[in-house]
This record gives sequence, C-alpha cells and structure tokens, in this order.
Amino acid sequence: MDLIPLIDRIGEGPTAALFGLITGLIFGVAAQRSKFCLRAATVEFARGQLGPRMAVWLLTFSTALVWVQGAQILGLFNAQNARMMAVPGSWSGAVIGGLIFGVGMVLARGCSGRLLVLAASGNLRSIFTGLIFAVTAQMALHGWLAPLRDRLAQLWTTTGGRNMDLIAALHLPQISGLALGLILAALALAVSARNKISARTLIFASGVGFAVATGWVLTFTLAQVAFEPVAVTSATFSGPSANTLMFLLTPNPVLEFDVGLIPGVFLGAFLSAITAHEFKFEGFDTAGNMRRAMIGAVLMGFGAMLAGGCAIGAGVTGGSIFAGTAWLALFCMWIGAMITDFVIDQSPHPVTAKSGA
Repeated sequence: MDLIPLIDRIGEGPTAALFGLITGLIFGVAAQRSKFCLRAATVEFARGQLGPRMAVWLLTFSTALVWVQGAQILGLFNAQNARMMAVPGSWSGAVIGGLIFGVGMVLARGCSGRLLVLAASGNLRSIFTGLIFAVTAQMALHGWLAPLRDRLAQLWTTTGGRNMDLIAALHLPQISGLALGLILAALALAVSARNKISARTLIFASGVGFAVATGWVLTFTLAQVAFEPVAVTSATFSGPSANTLMFLLTPNPVLEFDVGLIPGVFLGAFLSAITAHEFKFEGFDTAGNMRRAMIGAVLMGFGAMLAGGCAIGAGVTGGSIFAGTAWLALFCMWIGAMITDFVIDQSPHPVTAKSGA
C-alpha cells in the first residue's frame, strides 16, 4: 500500500484520522448488527449459559486473533511495534482496573464500546453514560484521578521496559496465535450452531474482529512511511474517548487515529441502525437506573485507564497481539462482571441478560 501520495495531499495527521474513521465505520456497522457486547456475554456465562451473546463475543475474539495473527505471518503487521507492546505494562493495573471495569460495565448495562453503538442507535441513556465515561477517562489520564491511577499502576509492572508478549514468553512458535484463534473460532461456531444464530449475525460478529485487524494494519503501514512518529494502535474506547472529548473542547486540536475512531464508530452504528429500522429514542425508566448508570460509567472510565484498555481495547485489541497485561485485564473484567451480576442482579431481583444498556 503506497501511502505517500495520500500523505502528501492531506498530511500525516489527517491520514491517521482517516484510518481511524475507516476502522470505526467497520466496527460500528459490525457491532450494531451483531449486538456484540462483553457485558452481555459475561452475564450469560455467570448464569450458566452458553447463549447467543457468548457465541458472538467468542467469535469476535477468535476472529480478531485469526485476522491479526494472519496479518503478522503475511508481514502486513508487527505486534512488536504496537504502542501497547512498546511500553511497560502494569500487572496491578490489569487486575485492579479490570475488576473495576467489570463491575462498572454491569452497573452501566453495557461496556464502553457497546454504549457508543447504542448511543448511535438513539439510546439517550447510553449518550449520558458515555459522556460520564469519557470525562472520567480524561480525569484518569491527565486530571485529578491521574495520580491515583499512576500509584496503582506502579505497584507491579512488567520487566524489560516492554509489555509481555505471551507467545514469546511461553517459547511458542509464532503460528501458535493463529492456531489458537482457529480453535476458538471452531468452538464459537459450535456454540452458534447450538443457539441457531444466523449466518448474517456470524459474519458481522467476525467483522468486529476484522475491524481490529484493520486498525492494526493501517496504523502500522502509516508508521513505516510517516516522518513524525505514529502510534501503532487499533480499536479501543477509553483513551480515544478522552482524546476526542479534548479535541472538541480545546483550540488548535491535533488530528490522529483516536479522533477519527470514535466518530467512525458512531457514524457506522447510526447508518446501520437506520437501514435496519432499529433506530429509536430511549431514556432512563427510573432515577435508580440513572444513578446506577452514573456509578458504572465512572468505574468503567477509571478502570479502563488503569487496566490499559476497555473491553475492546484490552479484551480484543490487546488480546489479539497477546499482550500479557491485556489478557490478565480481560480475565479480571470477566471476574468483576460475574461477581457483580451475582451480587446485584441475580439477587434479590434477577434480570434478563441483555446486549447492552
């Protein structure tokens, strides 16, 4: 892919933002149609079910592994250049932040990525919750909560000045990542067949994983030819939400991948909801649900920044490159979500697992 003509015409920053927009559009359409949501999957699993939401999540995760690891084998991407791998990771942040995020997404009735998709579908609850999430993420990144985040993150970090590459640490061949992805994909298809999930839904679920690979490949390719340093990254919603918020609030903002990603997801999900006749305005039913969503959004915003990513950023994007702290954060998100569902939603008034807010 020759990017020089495009960079010469619009510049490196706008090119990065354009790539974020493309990644976001793919993600938004695929996530809206498949109803991808980690929160819904964890709730099903916590209640002893391997239902449709679990099947969709597992297929998304497995296809992300397949697409990304396949891109590495083909030389289209190198995970060692990824921003997440090039800096020290925090084991303590992954554990504490992952648990906090898991609690928050159950309280908010949707992970951060799902809230953005729902907001684009007319869900006013998700718009409100998402704004609180973005503000809290910004506070944890550069504001009042940043010292606490730094203190917790420094309790236990990876060695060697980089995050841990699980494949290298376990001395496995590079093809192991692709093989694991294919095994998990086969499991996902088996669960999907058991739940009679349509081929259309499965295609869109795998499209979410494809969006993650698209972001990795596009930013990696741009970094190879750009004059200024370019972060090799992909779909995530904690840092980009905070950065997009500041882009809209500060003078002379800088265009980058993150700034294109959030509008891209919103636009993709909006167009998908409109064409599928699923766009409708919804609000909070009670003041109690509003308070619950506010608390959940705050916990998700801080937890995501501490864990090094949200349910997408750490759970799928980081997991697809086998970043050690990302896999630990994902595990802790599951634990936090399952415990919260058991304590709050299963007793004394259980609720039906849903795909989001």
